[in-house]
Amino acid sequence: MSTNAPTVAGRTAEPLHPAAQGMTPPAGGLQSYPPVARWDDWEEYDPKAWPRKVPRRYRLIPTICFNCEAGCGLLAYVDRETGQLQKFEGNPEHPGSRGRNCAKGPATLNQVEDPERIRYPLKRVGKRGGGQWQRVSWHEVLDDLAGRIRKALQEDRRNEVMYHVGRPGHELVYHQRIMHAWGIDGHNSHTNVCSASARAGYAFWSGLDRPSPDHAHARFILLLSSHLETGHYFNPHAQRIMEGKKRGAKVCAIDTRLSNTASMADYWLSPWPGTEAALLLAMCQILITERLYDREFLRRWVNWAEYLREEHPDKPQTFESFEAILPTLYAPYTPEFAERESGVAAGAIVEIAREIGRAGSAFATHVWRNAAAGNLGGWQVARALQFLSVLVGAVATAGGTAPSFYNKAIPAPPLMPPPAKVWSELLYPQEYPLAFFEMSFLLPHFLREGRGKLDTYFTRVYNPVWTNPDGFSWVEMLTDEAKIGVHACLTPIWSETAWFADYVLPMGHGPERHDLMSQETHAARWIGFRQPVLRVALEREGKRFATTWEAHATAGLGEVWEEDEFWIELSWRIDPDGTLGIRKWFESPYQPGHKLTVDDFYRWIFEHSVPGLPEAARREGLEPLAYMRKYGAFLVEDGVYRTHEKALGPNDLEGAVIDPGSGLVTKGGATLGIQVDGQAMVGFPTPSRKLEFFSKTLKDWKWPELALPAYIRSHVHWSAIDRSRGEFLLLPTFRLPTLIHTRSGNAKWLYEISHANPLWLHPEDAARLGVATDDLLKICTEIGAFVDKVWVTEAIRPGVIACSHHLGRWRLAEDTGGDRWSTALVNLETPGPGQWRLRTVHQNLTFPVQPDPVSGQHCWHQKVRAERPGPTDRYGDVVVDTNRAHEVYRRWLAMARPAPGPGNLRRPLWLPRAYKPDASSYRM
Repeated sequence: MSTNAPTVAGRTAEPLHPAAQGMTPPAGGLQSYPPVARWDDWEEYDPKAWPRKVPRRYRLIPTICFNCEAGCGLLAYVDRETGQLQKFEGNPEHPGSRGRNCAKGPATLNQVEDPERIRYPLKRVGKRGGGQWQRVSWHEVLDDLAGRIRKALQEDRRNEVMYHVGRPGHELVYHQRIMHAWGIDGHNSHTNVCSASARAGYAFWSGLDRPSPDHAHARFILLLSSHLETGHYFNPHAQRIMEGKKRGAKVCAIDTRLSNTASMADYWLSPWPGTEAALLLAMCQILITERLYDREFLRRWVNWAEYLREEHPDKPQTFESFEAILPTLYAPYTPEFAERESGVAAGAIVEIAREIGRAGSAFATHVWRNAAAGNLGGWQVARALQFLSVLVGAVATAGGTAPSFYNKAIPAPPLMPPPAKVWSELLYPQEYPLAFFEMSFLLPHFLREGRGKLDTYFTRVYNPVWTNPDGFSWVEMLTDEAKIGVHACLTPIWSETAWFADYVLPMGHGPERHDLMSQETHAARWIGFRQPVLRVALEREGKRFATTWEAHATAGLGEVWEEDEFWIELSWRIDPDGTLGIRKWFESPYQPGHKLTVDDFYRWIFEHSVPGLPEAARREGLEPLAYMRKYGAFLVEDGVYRTHEKALGPNDLEGAVIDPGSGLVTKGGATLGIQVDGQAMVGFPTPSRKLEFFSKTLKDWKWPELALPAYIRSHVHWSAIDRSRGEFLLLPTFRLPTLIHTRSGNAKWLYEISHANPLWLHPEDAARLGVATDDLLKICTEIGAFVDKVWVTEAIRPGVIACSHHLGRWRLAEDTGGDRWSTALVNLETPGPGQWRLRTVHQNLTFPVQPDPVSGQHCWHQKVRAERPGPTDRYGDVVVDTNRAHEVYRRWLAMARPAPGPGNLRRPLWLPRAYKPDASSYRM
C-alpha cells in the first residue's frame, strides 16, 4: 500500500478505489466541497467516462430544496458547454443543512428532467375530469383569471376567490401581500391535515405554534414518533441529534412503531396510540413530586398568578400557594395510571422522567404530527410535552426547546398592504374559533351544505383528492361547476387533483423559481434564497429575460413559470389602470409606476430587511442581491437563546404603563412586554406575556375543563376496540423518509428506494386472523374499505395496524395525469350516487373527516375492522360511500363549541392566524 494512504484512528485506511493508492495527495488535503471562489467555473472529471479522465466544467449555482419543509441548501451543477443540469449536491454555505442532504435533495434532478412533467399551460376541453386538454398561452390564462377576479371584487364577492396551498414555497410573507392587496380573506392551507393540533398545544403555552429544539447541545432528547428519520426537518435535525449524541446526550423515542429512529434510540417506548399525553403527564408528576423542577423558572415565567386569581381567589396569591396546589392537580397521573392507559411500564416512565430531571435546561423535545395529529384531543400531547420543558426550565435555553419564531428570520417586504376588512366563514367557520388554521379539509362539506361557493379557486402544490381524508368528496366538489366556477391548479407535476382542474399551470420545482426560506432548524436565525438556476446561468452569459418562463423556454424546459412573477402579472391585469387600488402594491420601489420585478422585490428585502447582510456583501464588494445569488443563504444570528428575556429599551418604556398586578407593560393600548422581578422584558406573545400553564383563552372560549395540560382519551382508545370482533386501531400517519407526499411522484430515484406500502401487523394478530406476510387483508372503515398486503412484524403493537400515507398514487389515463413509474392506471367507477370504486392501495380515500373540536385538526387514526377478503375482492380495491362520509362529518361537527366568544368575537385577537384580516373583521 502507498505510504500516502490516509489513516483512520491510528491505522492505515484503504482508499475508496485501488487506483487511488498511487495518487499524490493534493496540497492542503482533500476538500468536502468545491470552494466558493471556484463555483463559477468548477472542473471535475466526468464519472461516466471512467477510467478515462474527461474534464467537465460547471457553474455551481445555489438554490433551496423543495422536497420537504426544512429548506436545505442545494448546489446546481450547470454544464457550461451544454447549459444542462448535471446534478444537485449540498450547499456548504447554508447554515441549516451545512452542505449535507438526504436522498430527496439529489433527486431534484429527476423532477427537473421528468419526461412526463407539465411544460406548458393547459386548459380543459370538455367536461371536468374528462382528461382532454389544449395548450394555451400564459396571456390567455392571465386575462381569463384576471377578468373573473376583477368582476368578483367589483361585485363585492370577495369570499369567492380562494388560494389553497399545500406546500408553500414562500414561507414568509409573499402571498400575504397578494391577499391583502386584493382585499380578500382567501388564503387556505393544508395545516389541519398536518400539524394543527401540535401547533395549538404549543400556542396555548407560548403564543407561538412550532417548537425549535437545540439538539446539538442537549443532554436528553425526547422525540415523539419518527421525527428524526422522516419529519420535515429530517436532515438538519438528524445532523444535530448526532452531534448531541457524540457529546453524550441520550435519545428516547416515543413511537408505537419500531421506526428507524426508535431502533437507534437509547430508549424506545411504544404506547397505545392516543395515550401519549397520559405518559408525558406521568413524567411531569414525577418531576413535581420529586421536586426535580426549576423553581425559579416557574416562578418567573409561568402564569401561576393568573391561575390563582382565576381558579383559587380564596387562597394566598403567592408562588408558594401554587407550589402546594400543583402536586394535587397531577396526583392522578401516576406512573401506574399511565401504564394502564398506555401499556408502557411504570418503571420506564419513572426512569425517563428522572433522566429529564437530570438534563434540566438541556432537555430538547419535539412533536409535530403523529401523536398530536392522530387523535381527538391530540393538541394536549403538545401541551403535556411542553409542560415537561417548562418544569425543567428548558425553554429557549442551550440544549432546550425554543418557540419557533425565535429561530426564524422573517424580513419585511416592500409595500405591505393593510389587512382586508373581510372574514371568510369557509376558512374559519363559527364552529371552530380556536382552529390552527383554516378548516380546509371540510371545504367539500361546507359547499355541500350551501355555506357558499367559489368563483375562482387556485390550488398550489396541493392534492386534496389524494392527500386529504374523504378524497371522493373532493372529486364531487371539483366536478360541480355550480360550486367551483373555475379551478386553476398551479403545480410542477400532474396529480390526482390537477386532473379535475380547468387550468393546469406549470410552476417550477425548487431550482426553477424565486422565494425565501427560513426554518427553525437549530438555535440560530438564517435565511435561504431559492432561485431559478438555469435562468441565473443564462443571465451570467449575458442573456436577459423579462420572465422566468421565457428563460426556461430558452433552456429547453418549456414555459414553466414561477409564482412570484405570476402573481405580479395577474395583479396588474386585475387592476390595469389602478382604480381598484391593487396595482400600486405591485409597482417597483425603485421606479414608481413601473411593474415590480423579482429583482426589485428581493433587492429591496436584502438591502433593508436582513440585518448584517448589506455589511457582509459590502465586505466582498457585492450588492446584497448579488451576494445572495452567489451564496444562496445568510446566517443572520447564531446562538439564539432566551429571547423572551430581551429588555425593553428606553424608547419602549417612555410613556408606557406597568400594571402593578399583572406586570404587563402597555403603551397606546398595545402590550409591549412584562415586568419580572423589576425588569421590563418582551416576554412571550401570550395575553399574560408568560408561559400559560393556565389558558384563560380556553376557559373563556367554552373549554374550562381543558384550561390546564391534561389527558383526553382518544376516539380510538383501546377500550373502544373489540379485538375479538376483528377491530383494530389503524395508524396511518407515519411517513417514508424518501418520499414527499405528492411531489415525489416524479422523482424516479426515490420510488426506486420506496415503493411498497404494506399493512404492519403483529404476529399475535396475524395468527388470530390466519394471515402471513404478503397475504391480503380487507380493512373496513366507517365509510368504505381497502384491500392491502400484510407485513407481519414485531415492530408494531398488538391491536394496531399501521400503513404509511405516502404511496397509492393513481392516474385515469395511460399516457398522462401522472408518472407511470409511480402511479397505477385505474378505472374510476360510480355505481350509484355517492358510491365510488377504484383499484389502488390508498387508504386516505376511505377515511371520513374527523375534526378535533378545539384545534380543528383532522384526527387521522381510524377504528377499523380487519377481515379476509371475499371472492371478488382484489389487491388494491377501494370502495367509498360519500353520503355516509357526510353523516360522519355532521356527527363530529356536533362536538364543536361555536363562537362567539368574549366581546362577540369570532376568534381571540391574540391567537395566531394565517394572514390576519383587520381586527374589525373579528366581531360577529
